[in-house]
Amino acid sequence: MKSAHILQNLKLLKEDMEDKGWVIEAFTFNYKNISYIVLVKLYVEDEIRPEYALLKLEFIKANDSDHTLIVPANSNQIMITPQILREFFNINYSTNLRDILQQFYEYFSGFIPTQVNLNQPDYIKKIMVSSLSKSDSEDPDKIYCYTVKRNPNNEKRSPFNDNKTQLLRPTLYARFKEERIISFCYSLHQEKQKTDEEILLNFGKRR
Repeated sequence: MKSAHILQNLKLLKEDMEDKGWVIEAFTFNYKNISYIVLVKLYVEDEIRPEYALLKLEFIKANDSDHTLIVPANSNQIMITPQILREFFNINYSTNLRDILQQFYEYFSGFIPTQVNLNQPDYIKKIMVSSLSKSDSEDPDKIYCYTVKRNPNNEKRSPFNDNKTQLLRPTLYARFKEERIISFCYSLHQEKQKTDEEILLNFGKRR
């Protein structure tokens, strides 16, 4: 049904994400006059990964964020049944379904980047941050950084907390990038947010 490695860009993107320390990336995809935001997520330690899965894709309808599809994928295919794929993307059934799905894969592959985009627009950053917060068992509305903390037992900060801070507070993140046992704390309330200088000063007082 699909030529070998038709989604080869996913493998290249995964390698670039790993090189740069990212567990999430995003890009836009337009199909049949409908816009989607596609989140690319790496499997992290202790997470169950289906056999042959390279990473996860989350398709989000741009005009209906509740309409989503999360699927494993590799460089050959999106690992779901043709029926689920057809229903989500409204692909009409046809006797030559193999050819139609092949065309879908070929079309989709043209949207997949091979490298992390470090200059995502704000609306995509917001979706990425929300996803990272949920993966970290945090309220997705907690976006206001107010302090940093040294983790107990020298535990490393989660990759989700790491990437979230790179997106929301890049200059603050740069100050603690190499100190992996420090995590960044977020609040629901904007009035609690502190500047980089305030956070650094308060952290210095506690050391």
